[in-house]
Amino acid sequence: MPEVRATISPDLHGFHGGLDLDYHKAPACDLPIGDMPLVNEYVLPLHMHIGAPAIPVVSIGDHVRRGQLLARPDDFISAAIHAPTSGVIQSIEQRGLPHPGGLSAQSIVLVADGKDLEAEALDPWPDYQDKSPVEIRARLRDAGIVGLGGAVFPTAVKLATANPGGVETLVLNGAECEPFISCDDRLMQESPEPILRGAQMMLHAVGASRCLIGIENNKPRAIEALQAVIDRLSVEEGERRFEIKVVPSIYPAGGEKQLIRTLTGIEVPRNRHVTDYQLLCLNVGTVANSWHAVVEGRALTDRVVTVTGGGVAEPRNFRVRIGTPMAKVIEAAGGYTEGVDRLLMGGPMMGFALHEDEVPVVKATNCLLAMRPVDRDPTPPPQPCIRCSRCSEACPADLLPQQLYWYARARQFERSHDYHLFDCIECGVCSAVCPSHIPLVQYFRHAKTEIWSSERERAKAEHARRRFEFHNERIERQKAEREAALAKKRAAIKAAQEKSTPKQGSDEVGAPTKAKGDAGAASTAPTDEGKSTASMSIEAARARAKQRKARVQQGDHVNGEPGGAERPSDEPTERPRGSS
Repeated sequence: MPEVRATISPDLHGFHGGLDLDYHKAPACDLPIGDMPLVNEYVLPLHMHIGAPAIPVVSIGDHVRRGQLLARPDDFISAAIHAPTSGVIQSIEQRGLPHPGGLSAQSIVLVADGKDLEAEALDPWPDYQDKSPVEIRARLRDAGIVGLGGAVFPTAVKLATANPGGVETLVLNGAECEPFISCDDRLMQESPEPILRGAQMMLHAVGASRCLIGIENNKPRAIEALQAVIDRLSVEEGERRFEIKVVPSIYPAGGEKQLIRTLTGIEVPRNRHVTDYQLLCLNVGTVANSWHAVVEGRALTDRVVTVTGGGVAEPRNFRVRIGTPMAKVIEAAGGYTEGVDRLLMGGPMMGFALHEDEVPVVKATNCLLAMRPVDRDPTPPPQPCIRCSRCSEACPADLLPQQLYWYARARQFERSHDYHLFDCIECGVCSAVCPSHIPLVQYFRHAKTEIWSSERERAKAEHARRRFEFHNERIERQKAEREAALAKKRAAIKAAQEKSTPKQGSDEVGAPTKAKGDAGAASTAPTDEGKSTASMSIEAARARAKQRKARVQQGDHVNGEPGGAERPSDEPTERPRGSS
């Protein structure tokens, strides 16, 4: 059956590079979305979004209902997780993740009770126009809404980090450029009203004045369904802010910056964000679920997943509860066909192969692609780069993949960074066009990982250096404080000594000069700064003894005792008995 395509809108702006890929969305996009039956066990990783993992708020043995909060956000960039059905929390333990490296993470394991009881919903806000943008963002955060186009960036954070000067244009991304994925296509066909109502709510939340909806021309039924609702809203409510833009089916037209460039002509440079240009881009599935969260009070507990490929008996789109094992989803699609050797999460261009099918569906799971060897072209072994520049001609990010490849291969990661490695969106176009069959994207991912690791080590070293410097500063500060306290104590002792010493000539008139000189020297002799408090006390006692001795000597001289004034200062004031 030949593919039907819609007419491309005029006044569009293209983007650099890209590929015109074969269309493989049928037959999944031709069937209505199916509902996955309940399964016995759901596994909900605490880290299924960009940012910090969520923090569990339930304990083992707790009975929960569908939509009940299981884990709260732990940071500004984080997202809540809710129960996909009613049941009992069996454990909170390490379970496998859908990850190319086969990693695991802390997960909440929920055993379903089969009743699918609903928890008390969040307070519905049908009058969301009366709510402030801050309240709407808080609701999206509480409901666990994230970007469902694949990035899984928390939507509340994306709204909060918009340009302080406001957002002029909201862009809805309905391009869905991967050749096998059709979940957004079916959603636009079956649920155009929640999508447009959600877009209206987002216009209110960010203060935008118009909404552009970008859809590839290989989705004529989705375009027709959305346009019918737009026309009705225009007549019934005078809504004039929506405009559908039909874009060419050039991969990766669904990339955020590529779609922005196509629709508006604005090329967002590196190190800048689209919100810096008063733009905000959201996936159609994201705004639909945002509408359910704000207006109906429903948390995000399921999503539409495309199950397709030659390795699946009955390709179709399903509405799947978050946490469902992927093997159960494949069973709902009729199971595997003979010869399946690979299961990908995502499309053939940006998806990754899974190590097993027992890992759960997460918020980022938009497609399960089962493939056989006959469903893909054989991959010859890589050959040396011939510098043909096809990769740079096709790169939609306008990079130099061949230079990035040389630096990544030589482990000159800093040079790769200088050539704007992190502008690479890992779309796979360069690998697809390389005549030498070099897996360029794998090199780029490895280089990014090494740079991130190096930056983490550098950050740890910097943190250790600061701790060491602070430790030394604290020791010096404590030493200075101790010395100041000791000096203060010494000064107090010296002041007490001076106060207790009689002034010269005040009590003993006509005392011998030598005696008074000795007393004065004793009372005013400077103390050694290095002496201890005990030594200073001894010296003070000696001074007082000398003063008493001087007074005794002075008294003997007055009474006529010979030699009293001439007696050495260090002799005792009384003679020992029996001395001559």
